[in-house]
Amino acid sequence: MLRPGNVGATVGALGILSRLLPKLRAAFPRARVRVRLDGGFAAPEIFAFLEREGLEYVVAMAKKKVLQRRAARLMGTARRLSRESGETEHLYSETRYAAGTWEHRRRVIIKAEVVRHPGRKPKNNPRFVLTNLKHSPRHLYEVIYCDRANVENRIKELHHGLEIDRTSCTRFLANQLRALLTAAAYVLYQELRLRAARTAFRCAQVSTLREHLMKLGAWVHSSVRRIVLHLPAACIHRNDWQIIATSLAAAPA
Repeated sequence: MLRPGNVGATVGALGILSRLLPKLRAAFPRARVRVRLDGGFAAPEIFAFLEREGLEYVVAMAKKKVLQRRAARLMGTARRLSRESGETEHLYSETRYAAGTWEHRRRVIIKAEVVRHPGRKPKNNPRFVLTNLKHSPRHLYEVIYCDRANVENRIKELHHGLEIDRTSCTRFLANQLRALLTAAAYVLYQELRLRAARTAFRCAQVSTLREHLMKLGAWVHSSVRRIVLHLPAACIHRNDWQIIATSLAAAPA
């Protein structure tokens, strides 16, 4: 969904979740739905919705002064360990926290980290993640929350592979339509990647699929009964292209 550039992250979020959740539950009635969000979505109305719907969630939190005070002792230990090892060190803990506008306290995972890079001063990097899950702090942060990186990679594909951020039209709705068409194209590319399961492109990103499978010179011969594509003999991915085409119901020549 395209939004104005001067609004907060939560604008429109509940509307999307409200429409998406029934569809997910209808398609996957036995699945547990888990929501991972960055700090821009850490708002009381978001938490209330997630809990009301019985969803699992892990949401990043901004570095509130209260949370930083509670992490101070753990950060001191992380700094000592980092001085002794000369490497990046991180420790985990948890606390219960409620902002002034919240109805009740919630579980917050604390990651106390000191980051070291060659030639730079050590940097304190405390992180906070709010959740309703029961896993240990380390597992919850490193395995569950950090898996958000896979989603971020898909967003990067939309940006770099299909230019979903290209909003050069002068009207908002025209740009919204362009974004929807780009998202639809991305879904088609996902289907193409699934069809490439037995080829070298089984894990390829959109940009790779475009450059090596779509941008090909070919001779097209059409008749009343069929359309024949003649690929050049120098096509290095000829066999993979044929496997994918056959899986999409194309008949080999």
